[in-house]
Amino acid sequence: MSVAHSHAGHSHGHPHSHSHAGGSRSRLTWTLGLVLVYMVAEAVGGWLTGSLALLADAGHMLSDAAALGLSVFAMSMARRPRTSKKTYGYHRIEILAALANGAALVAISILVLIEAFRRLGQPLAVDAPGMMGIAVGGLLVNLAALAILHAGRDENLNMRGAWLHVLTDALGSVQAIAAGALIWGFGWQWADPVASVLIALLVIYSAWSLLKEATGVLMEGAPAHIDVNEVHNALADLPGVLEVHDLHVWTITSGMESISAHVVVEDRRFDCAVLGEIRATLHERFGIDHITVQMETEAFEEHPAPC
Repeated sequence: MSVAHSHAGHSHGHPHSHSHAGGSRSRLTWTLGLVLVYMVAEAVGGWLTGSLALLADAGHMLSDAAALGLSVFAMSMARRPRTSKKTYGYHRIEILAALANGAALVAISILVLIEAFRRLGQPLAVDAPGMMGIAVGGLLVNLAALAILHAGRDENLNMRGAWLHVLTDALGSVQAIAAGALIWGFGWQWADPVASVLIALLVIYSAWSLLKEATGVLMEGAPAHIDVNEVHNALADLPGVLEVHDLHVWTITSGMESISAHVVVEDRRFDCAVLGEIRATLHERFGIDHITVQMETEAFEEHPAPC
């Protein structure tokens, strides 16, 4: 049945909150400083000791540094005001940064895997005590970085990506320590490339969820924590609502969900009260405040706009 578009009701929540942005940027900046300093130490240490595991960890720390720097830049850009050309502002830069971070993790891991398999065929002698000492230092730096980032890791996708970078780096340091111990105690030179493979697989695993979520946002998929069918039913169950169609739920950036829908209501309920009930339902049950609703009736003729 054809439905006349009687009135478009718009309810827009406040822009994406940046109350924690300053704290997040500060945490990222401190972490970036720690990572840069120890990245150089691990790269030099890996070269001197001949350890691929340390070089893999240094490569991972290089991707950490790039990711953290990109995250700081993205957070700064996201605070810029929207323009007539970019009506949503620059919020999506945070998602692009998260996507780049995940891609960098996978790319470095593939390079490490290639070199590790080459070394499995021709294991190189490794200075195990030196390797372990440097890996322990790397672990301490990563634990300090994790402590700095811990409070803000759930604020947005970008912060979670940075936290994942550092977490996998810390686990990589643990594996490098274990490999050093095996080489030192038993002379198992193959432990170094095996540790590198484990580090690389761990990094790819952690990057996958980040890539999947960032891609989902860019593809304007429904947020993982919101059931669109449940949203549909919640609106359809409101008094006076006859039908809900053209329902779309998507994410602009982390913590900023949007919804648009056509809602068919009874003639007698075609007023501002229904719009208020829709907004209250979406806010209270789903935490959505960026709302665009087009109210319609069954009649073909257009109604005056009462609200």
